[in-house]
Amino acid sequence: MESTRALGYSLESAVADILDNSISADATEIKIEFWPLEHPYLYILDNGNGMVSQEITKAMQYGSQSPLDKRSTNDMGRFGLGLKTASLSQCRCLTVITMKDDVLSARQWNLDFVLNSKSWSLLSLDRSEINDYPGVSGLIDNGKGTLVVWQQFDRIVVGSLSFEDALSKKMDAVRSHIALVFHRFIFGEPGIKRISIYLNNKPIEPIDPFLSSKSEQIMDIEPIEINGVRIAAVPYILPHVSRLTPEELSSLGGEDGLRKKQGFYVYRNKRLLVWGTWFRMLRQDELYKLARVKVDIPNSLDILWNLDIRKSTAIPPEIVKRNLERIVNRIADRSKRTWTWRGRKETRNDVGHIWERYKTREGIRYLVNRDHPFVELICKTLGSEKSDDFEQLIKLIENGLPLNIMYLDMTEDKHFSTDTDSETRIRQLALKIVRLCGKDQKRILEQLSLLKKYDPFSAYPDVIEQLESEVLKNE
Repeated sequence: MESTRALGYSLESAVADILDNSISADATEIKIEFWPLEHPYLYILDNGNGMVSQEITKAMQYGSQSPLDKRSTNDMGRFGLGLKTASLSQCRCLTVITMKDDVLSARQWNLDFVLNSKSWSLLSLDRSEINDYPGVSGLIDNGKGTLVVWQQFDRIVVGSLSFEDALSKKMDAVRSHIALVFHRFIFGEPGIKRISIYLNNKPIEPIDPFLSSKSEQIMDIEPIEINGVRIAAVPYILPHVSRLTPEELSSLGGEDGLRKKQGFYVYRNKRLLVWGTWFRMLRQDELYKLARVKVDIPNSLDILWNLDIRKSTAIPPEIVKRNLERIVNRIADRSKRTWTWRGRKETRNDVGHIWERYKTREGIRYLVNRDHPFVELICKTLGSEKSDDFEQLIKLIENGLPLNIMYLDMTEDKHFSTDTDSETRIRQLALKIVRLCGKDQKRILEQLSLLKKYDPFSAYPDVIEQLESEVLKNE
């Protein structure tokens, strides 16, 4: 029992493991309470099905169910160890009190008692012994459910000067962890019951890692079949950081978290297992940090995914990886384009830009578009001799682009400020260009029609159409 305490649970992953049991028991409300002062405790209370005496005794056994046994489709368990190993990784005394059919039952693992008795001594508590336990009144009020109580903490205080401060800080991490791992249950979606989860009476709000209401789902659900069982994969591209509110960016972990949390999000029975990894199919990169892939797997494929006891790691089998690689390549390219062009569709060939991208043998170059109407205007105005000087100026600008600094600024999510075009300025520029046409109205209308196909005029169709109307009135 002492050895299994070192399986590597964090406080948040341990709490999440207990919540799995509550969800499997059909709970619709889960309350987490902690008290860090005198006689500290943490308890998790649910209004699930509860257990009778024989069931709670079995649940407290190590390896209470074989991982090879077939489980119900909504069972969140795996090895029959989570309740014990998760709880005792954080404390030395685990008490479970449950109510079913109006009968209260309680069992307790106390590591010090086991150590002294030198035997597997599972304690059975009677009604008089459990009345004073925190959370019992809430369990009785529910009429059914299970209460898990942790006491005698010895791991949280290691390396900390203050147990109160240490537990309070760790519970902040617990809130964020639960908000992400169980976000689909908290938010509610077809096929699963909506669950309300509270931490010290404050509801936990879900964290949607895909920002589903704003993100772009770039492909339909990609079904993958293994042994007749369906795995669903859905790729998303997050909006560029400049389109996120401070609250949305914070929920994603800030600018640093945005990069670290790119990749696959693997769910088992709608519960998030693993996130922020490409499973070595792609390296983590600044240009891919807008990419997310939601993967849903059933509990019947646990063995193939090498699921561990803590339910914190899962490795896809080769047959799944081959299917996912196709999605990875596509979503990585889209994320790169979204980040680089900040929302401008590179595939739009109907609009001419002032800068053009060229691929040469030496690499990528960005050149000023010599066919842009305003560039042509300057050249015609200057005449042949000065046009050569203007061409040399353009080449100096092209060769002097600070690409390395621009790349660093973009990867650090720096916001670029630009002068805002106004309708008045666009009209003045357009008039300068059309004046070169003289009084030839047909040529003026052709020139105005051409302007609609170039930046920045393409963003102001009303201005160009107004000028066209003015030309037609003067016919």
